Amino acid sequence: MFKREMKVNFKSFLIWTAVLIALYLMVYLVYPSIAGNEDSSKINEMVKIFPEELLKAFNMDLAAVDTAFGWLKSEGFVFIYLIIGIYAAITGATILLKEESEKTVEYMNSLPLTRTSIVLQKAGAAVIYILAMILALGIFNYAAMAVSGDFDGKQLILLSVTPVFPSLMLFALCLFISTFSHKTKKMLGICIGIVFVSYVLNVISQMGSSVDFLKFFSVFTLADSRNVILNVRLDAVLAITSVVISVAFLLLGVIRYNKKELI
Repeated sequence: MFKREMKVNFKSFLIWTAVLIALYLMVYLVYPSIAGNEDSSKINEMVKIFPEELLKAFNMDLAAVDTAFGWLKSEGFVFIYLIIGIYAAITGATILLKEESEKTVEYMNSLPLTRTSIVLQKAGAAVIYILAMILALGIFNYAAMAVSGDFDGKQLILLSVTPVFPSLMLFALCLFISTFSHKTKKMLGICIGIVFVSYVLNVISQMGSSVDFLKFFSVFTLADSRNVILNVRLDAVLAITSVVISVAFLLLGVIRYNKKELI
């Protein structure tokens, strides 16, 4: 089952990873002309016009966007969180349901495997691809920054690790939710919606102390990129919390899937 899942999901992994790297490659190819422009010094002045809350949401209050590394620390990682988060959510939503939609449930049930083993092997393959995507993009970004100019290597490495925490939780959460449905399209809409709502809640939570509590309802709080930029270290508590919650949702998914009536 594990080898089958690795083979079945390999093409999807390659496409998502290639598209993501291509998007960032285009940015890095364009950025030297922006940074080298005589008006590049005015970029940061223009950014200061925006509301403080908006700057904080994109980490623009911590990083100057007139360099490629500054852009990556601000807007760049926002897109990384969203795109890899969507990939993780879609994978979680479909990895079990696709057996029903593709009418391969009977084949799966004919294998000498328990449902628990099926879920864990499928989840194992998915987690490997999620981590591989994060690793591939991290290596690409590091190589690109090494070519483009000055950057903090340790800070970039730690920032490249941060997508792991929200992505794994999104995968486990969507896998659990998918066990309550038989319709793949419906689950795709719900899980992609969870990603965007979670991100919006994270942005709103930074707009004042009165709405700060909303960060507890967003998986992107687990990324904690601001802490990495400011202190160049990962928050161990958030990292452990993300792993514990992800494992909890995975176990709940196993329990629920064992009780589910497959069609």
